[in-house]
Amino acid sequence: QLQLVESGGGLVQAGGSLRLSCSASGFIFSINTMAWYRQAPGKQRELVATITSRGGTNCADSVKGRFTISRDNIKMMVNLQKTSLLPEDAAVYYCYIDIGKDYWGQGTQVTVSS
Repeated sequence: QLQLVESGGGLVQAGGSLRLSCSASGFIFSINTMAWYRQAPGKQRELVATITSRGGTNCADSVKGRFTISRDNIKMMVNLQKTSLLPEDAAVYYCYIDIGKDYWGQGTQVTVSS
């Protein structure tokens, strides 16, 4: 029943922008903290940004000033606006929710060319 479906990944040039979206269903979206994670090949999955039910946000130092997380509780969506992309931003990006256990979507691939 619970579903997190990411979209918006693809190939982008270094310095470019990309917007990722996560569509959610199967839970009471408005009361949960949501997050974006990413995992590059051979690397640990890392937390990129979080957003609380009331819109409070935190971003990893590596993306501060470049990435913005937002949510729409009516549409049940979480977005990640990514600007000034760097080659090291290339990864599979995952939407996340804590429902008593960790739960991620299937991921969307972001490739950054230089």
